[in-house]
Amino acid sequence: MTRRMYAGSLLAAGLLVGALTGPALAQAEDRLVVLCTPQEDWCVRMVEEFGSQTGIDTNYVRMSSGEALARLQAGAADPEFDVWWGGPADGQIAAGIAGLVEPYISPNAEAIGPEQKAEDGTWTGVYVGALGFCSNQAILDELGLEAPDSWDDLLDPALVGNVAVAHPASSGTAYTTFFTQVMRLGGEDEAMDYMRQLHENILQYTKSGSAPGAMAGRGEVAVAIIFSHDCVKNIEEGFEDLVVSFPNEGTGYEIGAQALVAGAKNPNNAKAWIDWALQADTQEIGPTVGSFQLPTNPEAAVSGSSVDLSQVNLIDYDFEAAGEARDRLTQRFEDEVATEPLE
Repeated sequence: MTRRMYAGSLLAAGLLVGALTGPALAQAEDRLVVLCTPQEDWCVRMVEEFGSQTGIDTNYVRMSSGEALARLQAGAADPEFDVWWGGPADGQIAAGIAGLVEPYISPNAEAIGPEQKAEDGTWTGVYVGALGFCSNQAILDELGLEAPDSWDDLLDPALVGNVAVAHPASSGTAYTTFFTQVMRLGGEDEAMDYMRQLHENILQYTKSGSAPGAMAGRGEVAVAIIFSHDCVKNIEEGFEDLVVSFPNEGTGYEIGAQALVAGAKNPNNAKAWIDWALQADTQEIGPTVGSFQLPTNPEAAVSGSSVDLSQVNLIDYDFEAAGEARDRLTQRFEDEVATEPLE
């Protein structure tokens, strides 16, 4: 019996040592295809570890949150993915509204706080990250500016062509940026007005939410708007001029979520992945590849490189409202501010 066949037989019996048990593993299918939204190296490591521990033939496709939602919509009649892992929860919420994901309450979800999961199991949080500013201190020095600590600082005329952010239609990071303005300013029209003003200083809208951080690291822009953990990753990978700061009037945050794809061809393996991804030891994989999001499982160790949320002024971000408004607001952004980037 091959290692994969042996592991698969244990998996089907719920006896895989150190891994998963329960009804999700009543029957193991041949493979698993993961729609993965975090950075590529974390996707790779997660898939490798799951495949190694379970013997399941596991593959992934990496896409930003908006791209992932569009891909699920396009393939709804014949799903190519089994589970969607990662990216801000408003993406999975929007997918749930569209019938693209379906409820699954993992037995391991008991460890996750009620504010970090949907009561009906449509989505469950696996990590948390705070939105912030990732600035190149050398470029700021040339411009005679301090690192921004307010959303209004990004509107400074001195930063014309020196700010980068992803496009909210393709990126969950950018959509969090957009909906943060809705929450803090009190309405969609007010948020649109802010985004139009910010547009005057934007050098480029990228597809990927983390890409602006590398742009700042290379000195292409002074400031990137990204999740703070992505900036820390860039710093640890050698972009030593980068500094992290947060808007003092409040910032949004993400609950990186996962969901079972509706009509998945391998639903038992997808449920096994969801169970596994909620385990404390699984949530400790991220920092090994420089992904410093905070785990949702309270038993998971927290990296010293992760942000201390007690030091950040977080707004009361409404994930359900963000998910419900996603299609409408991203269309407004394309119509009134900037078309979606082609590359």
